[in-house]
Amino acid sequence: MLKEESARAVKSFFSSANREFQTMTKKLEAETYENAAALILDAQKAGNRLHITGIGKPGHVAAYIASLFSSTGTPCYFLDGTEAVHGSCGQLIAGDVVICISNSGETEELKATAKAIRDNGCKLIAVTGQVNSWLAKSSNVILYAGVEEEGGPLNRAPRNSVLAEIVTLQALTVALQAECGWSPQEYVRCHPGGALGRLRESERKKDG
Repeated sequence: MLKEESARAVKSFFSSANREFQTMTKKLEAETYENAAALILDAQKAGNRLHITGIGKPGHVAAYIASLFSSTGTPCYFLDGTEAVHGSCGQLIAGDVVICISNSGETEELKATAKAIRDNGCKLIAVTGQVNSWLAKSSNVILYAGVEEEGGPLNRAPRNSVLAEIVTLQALTVALQAECGWSPQEYVRCHPGGALGRLRESERKKDG
């Protein structure tokens, strides 16, 4: 069993996460996602691509969201936030869209990456908790992902801010999936393994 102090910490974190989620979602507006989705869709129509990047914990969020975008009808490429200024910007072409994730919007490494991205002729979508930050002001569209506290001991390690980044980006994937209008069969086509693969097989048998 958890020590009493540990159990209290867990309960406190759940309360903090719930409070931050409720507060953040009240501040979000569907129109913001429409602007971000339009930027991405326009780029796709012109033959361009979507990328996503971040430094530290946001980099892990970026890898997950790139996979989620790609599996729901919007091909997306992970751009290593550190390697971007050491040659990985070579995966970009002018007109691409890059999503940059930073809670503070002031992370020096991401500033360098964002500048390199812009120098390569790409448009930026900022995912940040600070709408007046350098990153926000340097981007074409801002997606808010702000929290008042991180939760957990010391209130420093990225916890609630990571949840906020994931939720706001999941909302964008929802908007884009609705735009592309995938059928269940198209969705399962990209998921031939696991439970989704078995679903595909059962649908084939039903159709047969």
